[in-house]
Order: sequence, then C-alpha cells, then structure tokens
Amino acid sequence: MEVIKKRFGLLGRNISYSFSKGYFTEKFSHEVFEGNSYENFDISEIDHLTGLLKNNPDLKGLNVTIPYKEQVIPFLNKLSKKAALIGAVNTIKFTKNGKLKGYNTDYYGFKKSLKPLLEPHHRKALILGTGGASKGVAYALEELDIPYTFVSREAKENIIDYDLINATTFDNFQIIINCTPVGTSPNIEACPNLPYEFFTEKHIAYDLIYNPEETQFLKNAKAHGAVIKNGYDMLIFQAEKAWKIWNK
Repeated sequence: MEVIKKRFGLLGRNISYSFSKGYFTEKFSHEVFEGNSYENFDISEIDHLTGLLKNNPDLKGLNVTIPYKEQVIPFLNKLSKKAALIGAVNTIKFTKNGKLKGYNTDYYGFKKSLKPLLEPHHRKALILGTGGASKGVAYALEELDIPYTFVSREAKENIIDYDLINATTFDNFQIIINCTPVGTSPNIEACPNLPYEFFTEKHIAYDLIYNPEETQFLKNAKAHGAVIKNGYDMLIFQAEKAWKIWNK
C-alpha cells in the first residue's frame, strides 16, 4: 500500500529549542504514522511567510509560536470561531482547496492541564504578560468562570504593572500564570518581578515555560508552599488537538 506523505512544521523565530519538532518527530517514528514529517520554519519576520508558503506547496499544517501568534492572522483566509474570539492562532490547517484556516489549541491545552489543580479557594487569576499565549490562557479562564487580570511592565486599561503587586494582591488572586518568556533556557536565573514571599499553599503558580522543567518563578513559588505546574502537559494537549485538526 502506498504511504501518503504529509509535511507539517512549526512557524516561529529562534525556535531551535522547540518542543513541537521533537514531539512530532518522535510521534512520526512509529510505523502507524509513516510518511509524515515535521520541521522548523524559523523566519526573522512574518512577511517571509508568503515566500515560505510558495516554496512549500505540499505543507498540510503548521503550528505557530512566539512571536507570530497574532501577526500571522492577516495571512490566513479563515479563523475558527474560538481563534477569532481569542485573537491569536497557534495552529494552521491547509484545507483541500488550498486555503489557510487558523485555530487556537493553546486555550484547550492550558484549560485541560489546569483543571485538575483547581480547588474552591482558587477564585481569581493574574496573567503575567499580554502576548499571544496570554490570550489563549485568558479565554480558558473565561470558560472556567475564573476572573483574571493582566500584568505588564506598563499599566494600561485593564492591565496593572508589576509595581502594584503586593500582599493584598496575593490575597485576592490565588492563581499566578507566567505567560512571558522570562526564565526560558538559557536565561534560567531570570524570573518575573514579583514579591514571591506572599505565595502560600493556597496559591497555584503556573508557568507556560517547560524548559527548564522548574523555572526560577516556579522554584520561588514552591519555596513558599505554592502548588506549581509547568507548560509541558499543556503543550502535549495542544499538540494532540492540532493533530486532530490537521487530520479531520
């Protein structure tokens, strides 16, 4: 029987460390997925996507990572309802008629990985960062009926800055989610600027970063008793969701 070859890949910048390539390459090493391949498409700016698509007409699907989850949207023909609501895309399906449709599976992966940790006292969340990944997290929290506030280096409408975070903040917000790249390998000693002494066993510290496995953010929160979680399970859940989208 002839093996149908399908090419997939990851779109991003400086993505040699990527989880997705390792994950899908391992998945495709099993006989049942023979003929599938996955590669990194590392582009320095989003405008290079046009040429990339032209030179790779046999692509069937892409994952999208930092910094293009929002920038990629104008290049797509269509968005799923949830991707449109979220305003960020991390999965692209190449339809049979050659159109590009954007989806967001980040929110699904985050929601599925956070849910088992939730207890009644986890009432509100702080989202550190305002990039594409934070939008998927915010949407998942909405589906879980957990109110949230964004934190950024500059205060804007509906966004507080780090300088405003104090003991009262930690009393009011029991879930702290790092959606910034601060603490990613190789800069593993860096961490978001928080008063970590106010973490308690009533808090969840969640870091979307998975490399290192335990970031400085997570170490600092754990030292004060917080429940900690990195982004590894989220990545697996979102990757499997992407696989289903590409093949449905």
